[in-house]
Amino acid sequence: MLSAMSAPQGQGPTFRELVVQALSSVEHGYDLLAPKFDHTAYRTPGPVLTSVTGALRPLGPFGSGLDVCCGTGAGMGVLRQVCRERITGVDFSAGMLAVARDRTRAAPDAPRTDWVRADARALPFAPVFDLAVSFGAFGHFLSRERPGLFAQVHSVLRPGGRFAFPIVAPARPGSRPYWSLLAFDTAMRVRNAVWRPRFVMYYRTFRLGDVWKELIGAGFEVELRPLDDLGRRADGSPRCRLVVATRPV
Repeated sequence: MLSAMSAPQGQGPTFRELVVQALSSVEHGYDLLAPKFDHTAYRTPGPVLTSVTGALRPLGPFGSGLDVCCGTGAGMGVLRQVCRERITGVDFSAGMLAVARDRTRAAPDAPRTDWVRADARALPFAPVFDLAVSFGAFGHFLSRERPGLFAQVHSVLRPGGRFAFPIVAPARPGSRPYWSLLAFDTAMRVRNAVWRPRFVMYYRTFRLGDVWKELIGAGFEVELRPLDDLGRRADGSPRCRLVVATRPV
């Protein structure tokens, strides 16, 4: 699993670098990985970003946007296309934010761009955002932390503001992806039981049913939008959906 994260042509991290990262804390691990992060499979794929952008356009345009756990800024490209005034990326890894700043070359007519180092569980903002997005970060939060995380996002949105993120359909039991994700999560639980600091990253704990209830509990109204351009499964259900949680007016 770790070796599969290495990019071709020597651009991505080596196996040794990934091991060092995995034995670090989440924050320090991403500081180490930041210079090569965009050459790993951890980065949100371009087709997902494009699909989410297309799904958000009919809901906008938005004034200000927030990318929660922005990493090196892939999701900021989505906000840049659907927000008119200001976009903000927030992450607790100084290394990831440094890479994001260096790689951002906004057009003259692009919305103002800010980068803020902070923990998503304690967002340092007033309710000033019309849209919040997040891509690929939820596995870094334990299940018991998610209600507080969702409450934080709710608190920084204006009334009528949206919180949107893609969620992939679960792997079918017995399939190769199912066993791969199960093996990864099991390895992480064993690692965290015997090694400190912990590195929280679990793929199988972010279940739509639980997430739906937690969003409702945080005060959101929730709907699902299929991302049809990412394909459908054999039973006709979408491979990926966009969760759109709205803070009521």
